[in-house]
Amino acid sequence: MTTIDLTGKVAIVSGASRGIGEAIARSFAAAGARLVLGSRQQAAVQQVADALAVSGAEVLAVGAHVGDTEQCHRLVAQAVERFGQVDVLVNCAGTNPFFGPLVSVDPGAYQKTFDVNLRGAVELSRAFAQHVIARDGAGSIVSVSSVAGLRAAPLQGVYGMTKAALISLTQTLAFELGPSKIRVNALAPGLVETRLAAAITSSEALVQRVLERTALGRIGRPEEIAPAALFLASDAASFITGQTLAVDGGFSAY
Repeated sequence: MTTIDLTGKVAIVSGASRGIGEAIARSFAAAGARLVLGSRQQAAVQQVADALAVSGAEVLAVGAHVGDTEQCHRLVAQAVERFGQVDVLVNCAGTNPFFGPLVSVDPGAYQKTFDVNLRGAVELSRAFAQHVIARDGAGSIVSVSSVAGLRAAPLQGVYGMTKAALISLTQTLAFELGPSKIRVNALAPGLVETRLAAAITSSEALVQRVLERTALGRIGRPEEIAPAALFLASDAASFITGQTLAVDGGFSAY
């Protein structure tokens, strides 16, 4: 059995203060990566960084709101300043402030969802790619999309739109950055027990609707998404780019 090793790699993980982002950070640290963890709340992401440092990982925590272009570029710059280079970018920061019919969405919630879920990924990917190309290196981008970007997303329309756009971004960047030795892939998690999914997981009726079309018949856990991100980020996936891997218990197969 091949063990995935990220020793010598430096990875940025946005949205790393909890949920899937934190789980990915933990899996990368266990694989030997040096980490730069980003989150809007400095104190929250610092707690994750401190816990990983106790286990021997080299970690830098950065308070950065990915909805702000300048802060996205600053996050990458601080990573390079600390470790000299960056090899992996994981776009995991996300938000879903509105749950309801798409025609009723508040303009502020609409804009916030696009800024964080899509604009942040675009700007971080741009800054990361510019760095990798400038040093004539190689790299990997993994973006956390959602099954809501693969199928209709009733009551989560704006969120689903941003996640579908993230898949399109992944496919386009794969072709544009392939010649520069940068691979670009995405994950499409199903329903996972996180704070972001609370609008669904707190409703027995909504959970039941999801489980009825989920082959494994249960909700996922953040630590079940992290290994897929680790694989796509690593050299074990050296001939994989432009792909979206559903990690959804069979939801998208229905």
